[in-house]
Amino acid sequence: MTNAQKLATLNECIVSCCRCPRLVRYREEVARTKRRAFRGETYWGRPVPGFGDPKAELLILGLAPAAHGGNRTGRVFTGDRSGDFLFRMLHRAGFANQPMSKNRGDGLALRNAYVAATIRCAPPDNKPLPAEICNCRPFLEAELEILRPRAVLALGKIAFDGYLSMLVGQGLIQNRAAYKFGHGASWRLPGGLPRLFAAYHPSQQNTLTGRLTPAMFLNVLRQVRRFLSSGVQA
Repeated sequence: MTNAQKLATLNECIVSCCRCPRLVRYREEVARTKRRAFRGETYWGRPVPGFGDPKAELLILGLAPAAHGGNRTGRVFTGDRSGDFLFRMLHRAGFANQPMSKNRGDGLALRNAYVAATIRCAPPDNKPLPAEICNCRPFLEAELEILRPRAVLALGKIAFDGYLSMLVGQGLIQNRAAYKFGHGASWRLPGGLPRLFAAYHPSQQNTLTGRLTPAMFLNVLRQVRRFLSSGVQA
């Protein structure tokens, strides 16, 4: 099977998941009640699979679908302000063919990048429970096994901590505390693991307050691109 076929099979499993009763109730309630601005739309209301280039060297890991973003459109980081910022920056850095992401049929294609989330269902208040993160972890493990990326970019501390906790659980690293989250930081991990990069999450809370600016985010993406272009192993 090709990577695209393997990812398609995995995404079918993701979309049908009902492991977390709290998240199932919330995502479906949001899809029923809807936001007034999207009243005429049919919400996705299911777990949101990963999206991107099946041969990607870069895996971008976010937190979770937004209640009226990915939970509405069915594509990660699509239909909300965070996604607007992210894909505009990915386009400027050469990782996307266009700067906007509105719906699954808008023609967006990622180049050498794949976007996934720590949690595949929209959580209440954007705060997943530790058990819910653990329930979703096998999906990320499977994506990494299929893609075998050279770099992972964690967007925000929850994604960063979730990724490191997964590596600890797999016995691939010993001390998670050795890696401190910070925007623009990167680490060479042991055992040939992907190079780990970190950035602030492109949430409105960060972008509207100036904590995260386009220039700051582009600097990280260009750092990732330089690493991928260098041919240096992680």
